[in-house]
Amino acid sequence: MSTHHLDEHRRQAIEVRQDPVPGSPRVGVLVVAYNAAGTLVQTLARMPARFARKVDHVLVCDDASSDETYEVGLRFQSGSTLPLTIVRHEQNLGYGGNQKHGYGWAIEQELDVVVLLHGDGQYAPEHIEDLVAPLAAGDADAVFGSRMMVPGGARAGGMPLYKYVGNRILTGVQNRLVGLDLTEWHSGYRAYRVDALVDLDLASYSDGFDFDTEIILGLHAQGKRIAEVPIPTYYGDEICYVNGMKYAKDVTLDVLKYRLRGLGFGTPIEAGRDERAYELKPSEHSSHGVMLDWLGQVPPTGVLDVGCSDGQFAALIGRLGHRVTGVDLVKHMGVSERMDRFVEADLNQGLPAEVGRDYRTIVAGDVLEHVIDPQSLLADLADRLVEDGEVIVSVPNFAHWYPRTRVAIGRFDYDQRGLLDNGHVRFFTRASFERLVRRSGMRIVERRVVGSPVDVLDRTGQDNLLVRVVRRVAAIDRLATRVWPTMFGYQFLYRLERA
Repeated sequence: MSTHHLDEHRRQAIEVRQDPVPGSPRVGVLVVAYNAAGTLVQTLARMPARFARKVDHVLVCDDASSDETYEVGLRFQSGSTLPLTIVRHEQNLGYGGNQKHGYGWAIEQELDVVVLLHGDGQYAPEHIEDLVAPLAAGDADAVFGSRMMVPGGARAGGMPLYKYVGNRILTGVQNRLVGLDLTEWHSGYRAYRVDALVDLDLASYSDGFDFDTEIILGLHAQGKRIAEVPIPTYYGDEICYVNGMKYAKDVTLDVLKYRLRGLGFGTPIEAGRDERAYELKPSEHSSHGVMLDWLGQVPPTGVLDVGCSDGQFAALIGRLGHRVTGVDLVKHMGVSERMDRFVEADLNQGLPAEVGRDYRTIVAGDVLEHVIDPQSLLADLADRLVEDGEVIVSVPNFAHWYPRTRVAIGRFDYDQRGLLDNGHVRFFTRASFERLVRRSGMRIVERRVVGSPVDVLDRTGQDNLLVRVVRRVAAIDRLATRVWPTMFGYQFLYRLERA
């Protein structure tokens, strides 16, 4: 529709907008509609009167329907007291594209909360206040209506068996890969805090039906709080435009890409500097597992954990009987409770005096690649040791097949995490790092190599098909690492002492 017509409808909506309750959030409703001429009026009319009196605005986005969805909406608007705007896209934007348009509107209007409602009536408008309540109370950043929270409710509401089974399987796989515990990933009945949407790179998300999955991944990557509320299931005569097989493939690929990006394979999950805590890798085959094994061989003593992140690894060191002092650039939530002492400092400026000296063991796990002058920092670590003390170090292997491939095909770039972490300012091969050790006045006592952290793809540890596949892939990767460590080794680990 033209800009003139859109402005006119906005003017009409403002004229009938109700006065908000003082102190209450400004709530908007985004109604996505495609060929919904037969259901749109009933869907809008089913909104509870109490909610309708206080809602700030309702935007109906007709995504270039081939029926009279837009005209039906205009006729309803002329006799409704809802603060309503009806727009029609000249070209079909897709399910995700339609939402992007609507969320852009919510941000532009400076709303506090926006609710996603489908124009086909599949999701009950009568329960819209249930979705808004946790957001208004400040208990969540996003609330999803789940048809799976009440046992048997989805099937009793008419959800076809194949959709029910597919929903449960996909939700289970997605939870395991991402580390969430949602009862349903595939509900289209959602409410968001608008300031949470502002923090997401919505423009980069899919225009298709997997947009809903991508927005969950974006919220999780940003550490947003997601809540669920039960909603009834209703299946009527609406036409489903979702290609089930394509949808299942798309959402599965989305979560796999998300998980791999978290491990350092692929482009960043979200743009900008990443100050999230680094993920603990407790497997005995991981870098953390090897370092814990070494620390377990040392009598209880004072340990300095350089680059301690959120202190989860320091907490494991403490369980071995050691007293742990941690130092990092960012003070993550709860870090002080996980160790004996925490010091906030920029390691590019060297170790601060308050961390002390005369340590029996210093741990520098995945730290040296983040500083401008790793040789000076390593020498500084050595200077903080007692006479027979040691430094335990892990560094990523730039000669691993993944960076090699990226460079060889001309696609080198930084990732959010992993070998090409966008916080890395130095890269090491085994040979280059061992030269650095010698220049720092230290010598190697022991060296180990670990493969890719494949086993953290599954977050549950349960015995299922996914876990068995992951274990098989991890075993193959470990074998390849033993045969050709400089090609398949993901990280090199060293025990160092002063020469």
